[in-house]
Amino acid sequence: MQVHIRKARVIDPQSEYHEKVVDLLIEDGIVTRIAANIKSASATMVEGKDLCVSPGWVDVFADYREPGYEHKETIATGLATAAAGGFTDVLIAPNTNPTLSTKSAVQYVLHKAAGNIVNLHPVGAATRNTEGKELAEMLDMRANGAIAFSDGWKPVQNPGLMMKALEYITAFNGVLIQIPNDTALSAGGLMNEGPVSTGLGMSGIPDLAETLMVYRDIELVRYTGSRLHISGISTATSVEMVRKAKADGLPVTCSVTPYHLALTDEALMGYDSVYKVVPPLRTETDRQALINGLNDGTIDCIATQHHPHEWDAKTKEFEYAADGMAIQESAWNILWNTLQQECTVDRLIAAMTIIPRDIFGLPVRSITKGSAASLTLFTTSGSTTLQRPHSLGINNPYKGMPLAGSVVGIINNSQLHLKK
Repeated sequence: MQVHIRKARVIDPQSEYHEKVVDLLIEDGIVTRIAANIKSASATMVEGKDLCVSPGWVDVFADYREPGYEHKETIATGLATAAAGGFTDVLIAPNTNPTLSTKSAVQYVLHKAAGNIVNLHPVGAATRNTEGKELAEMLDMRANGAIAFSDGWKPVQNPGLMMKALEYITAFNGVLIQIPNDTALSAGGLMNEGPVSTGLGMSGIPDLAETLMVYRDIELVRYTGSRLHISGISTATSVEMVRKAKADGLPVTCSVTPYHLALTDEALMGYDSVYKVVPPLRTETDRQALINGLNDGTIDCIATQHHPHEWDAKTKEFEYAADGMAIQESAWNILWNTLQQECTVDRLIAAMTIIPRDIFGLPVRSITKGSAASLTLFTTSGSTTLQRPHSLGINNPYKGMPLAGSVVGIINNSQLHLKK
């Protein structure tokens, strides 16, 4: 495979070509030439107005529902969605059936994803069958390809078991991922607790359901010295607690979803269950705190928390509708549409490339001569309107809506995917 990327602005603070407009020649998966102007006769040409190129993007939490829930998303449709969204690497949640809590389950999803342009990284279950009762065989899963550990959408509630999980993974410098949700405090809640929920007559989920979990887990990290990644942080108080934990030198990192950066609880005023997510959409004060946290580095990276559902799961009484959005394909457009006046493209790309690779021990990818080509091609100009998503999930509120920027394609594993 030969690919000639023409007149692209490099967005890669690790590269000597950062912010320069150059041509790149990729041959057999390797960047062989970088220059102001390259001539090539047989290479596939990729060019376009305001084209940018960065190291391949990483999604640190997505939910592909195979095995067990293939009507919601398969590994094949999930990876196609990731490629269309500009991601070369995806960490997937363990909430399948059977769960990713054994080495054979981890090997199964890796086998299903083999040869794809997108690298799939299984997150093994922290507890057996994600039941929160006893630890899973994390070391065994680690040896067979699990990149991190989590109970995904069923965060570990028992503090003693959480402490044991954190202590266990210190043996191999592992990372535990936790969605900050105390299910005892959030039980029965449908949206953020506040004036909007009161006005709508819907039961609320208090900030405390998140902040108490964040506080507890940070203190467990302080005690164990282990590594924790909090996925889907959503409140101003949580941001401040993570900021203090980092100042104290604790190995705590966190990520935020595009929709928590873009939306508030006022989106639910039409009682549309597509906006029902966990943690819930919060207030404008919280949203601004998330943006500030992303800008100052308190929030490390982006997790789409892609959670696809079929029509029946979302189109029912709000109380019974499933949680989650399927927005992986729209992630860049949501981010740039929301943050182009408040966040630099350099900061966003670092949160989608350099930092997640460092947290989860993925190979460093930089745009230099002789490096492996793991690249995302995108623009910050123009707009994209998603009409026919690659995901099987119908729960994308941005379908049919013009959003800023575009994903042009990805290059990875000696393959080229251009978005049509």
